[in-house]
Amino acid sequence: MNVIDIFAKLGHRLESFGKEESSRHIIAKAIAENGWFTEEDILRSVEAIRSTMLQAELLKRWSAQYPTATKPQSVAVIMAGNIPLVGFFDLLCVVISGHRCYIKPSSKDRVLVTYIVDLLRSIDQDIAIYDYSPDDEYDALIATGGDEAIRYYDERYPTTRRLLRGSRHSVAILDGKESDEELQGLVTDITAYSGLGCRSVSLIFTPEGHRPQLHSATPRCQKLEHNLRSERALSIMQQRPVEDCGGFLVTPSDDFPTALSCVSICEYRSLDEVTQWLENNAQRVQCVVTHIDSLAHSIPFGSIIPYGRAQYPTLNDYADGCDTMRWLVE
Repeated sequence: MNVIDIFAKLGHRLESFGKEESSRHIIAKAIAENGWFTEEDILRSVEAIRSTMLQAELLKRWSAQYPTATKPQSVAVIMAGNIPLVGFFDLLCVVISGHRCYIKPSSKDRVLVTYIVDLLRSIDQDIAIYDYSPDDEYDALIATGGDEAIRYYDERYPTTRRLLRGSRHSVAILDGKESDEELQGLVTDITAYSGLGCRSVSLIFTPEGHRPQLHSATPRCQKLEHNLRSERALSIMQQRPVEDCGGFLVTPSDDFPTALSCVSICEYRSLDEVTQWLENNAQRVQCVVTHIDSLAHSIPFGSIIPYGRAQYPTLNDYADGCDTMRWLVE
């Protein structure tokens, strides 16, 4: 079967995800496997993949930009597990480009990845997806994880082509003219996936003297709720200035916070200060959320993201600004 048809058919299969008993059972198993996952976040992740990555016409236009690999290679994909199905896009890129994909799901996201791979194999049993083995050698490697994991794969595969991704963060740049709807979208950009995603906004730039009205419901994730409770207590003990927005705390800073339940806010006098910050921190930024079109030329890579869409990457939104498809077919 044509590989685009396979993934388009997967998209059709996922239309009913969360509505029938079998997929609800999968959701429950995934939450039991990873206490940071919630039903809302799993459904959001599956819908984002289905709507932005698995539509036949989108897949055709996207894949047409690249040549198909003339000589299929074995590509290992080491997946992270910070948010549900975060490694799916790499799997999609490897298979669409014509290579053999050897996957290593994170122990924190094995249930959902296995479910998706089983669906793909039920559509076409010959799809080029296999299990990764640490004893095997590969032509190329894509790995996402913490600094220690990246160092390990650097040392384990010194002569293998490697695409290694570490930690990144996302920012929002306000001009004080945001609508209530945009601010609610920003809250979603902050709170989705408990703030664990590299596309989760954790630093807000706002005009001097302007403080956006942000409010979120209490987190559904118990782990995040415990984290939030601890940070509230610490802020009181340390007499730190914080604003309690319900589901997260806002604290003044021009750097990314260390606690998941916190968001930094930095006032600026002119947008030149913000663009200079972006230039100085380009290697730390994943995406920028704003409606200020004039900032597009200052984004480290890619384009500006509308409020509420940070967690819905398109097929052309490559992690760390590296075109994964281009890298695979070079």
